[in-house]
Amino acid sequence: MAEAPILGGTATAKKVKLDDAAFSERFRRSLLHESVRAEQAARRRGTAATKTRGMVSGGGAKPWRQKGTGRARAGSNRSPIWTGGGTVFGPHPRSYTFKVNRKERRAALRSALSLHAERESIAILDASAFSAPKTRQALELLAGWGQARPTLVVLGAEESAAALSFRNLDRVTVAHPEDVGVTELLRAASVVITEPALAELTARAAARGRHAETEA
Repeated sequence: MAEAPILGGTATAKKVKLDDAAFSERFRRSLLHESVRAEQAARRRGTAATKTRGMVSGGGAKPWRQKGTGRARAGSNRSPIWTGGGTVFGPHPRSYTFKVNRKERRAALRSALSLHAERESIAILDASAFSAPKTRQALELLAGWGQARPTLVVLGAEESAAALSFRNLDRVTVAHPEDVGVTELLRAASVVITEPALAELTARAAARGRHAETEA
């Protein structure tokens, strides 16, 4: 069973055992790749748009007569070959999302978590050590741990003092557990997480909790 050290508080010498249900998955490259693609595609706004020749203004009259001018025939100044004319095959608002099955999403999340457990790049934060925002204290905790950055710090919504302490540090990202996906875990070289956030993330990865039966 994998373990993670505790940062902060008075229990710095102790470790927390990580649940095998979420931290014992083998590395699955293709599934992780597919999940990251799906997450990033879902975050695309898809608002890019161009006007076709039917949407641009003008074009009410033929620019010049058909014959006798020595110029090429033209029927409308809205033609795509004219400056200011419509665009052919341009982008239009659309959704870029594509489906990844729930079982695959959970397996990818377990694989990303297990990778950090295997590398010993995950630690448990004792948020009670931050009674008030203290950026220097947060910096000293990370420096004492000695792991590489970028670092992902996962905190519960009620742990605002710790969030304010970490959010201004260079190459440190603070997130709530419901906002953490495979992309965030793979982007981070190390992960710091509180026990409540760990429990929520573990339940998501292991398909346990209130919605486990309906999602299966």
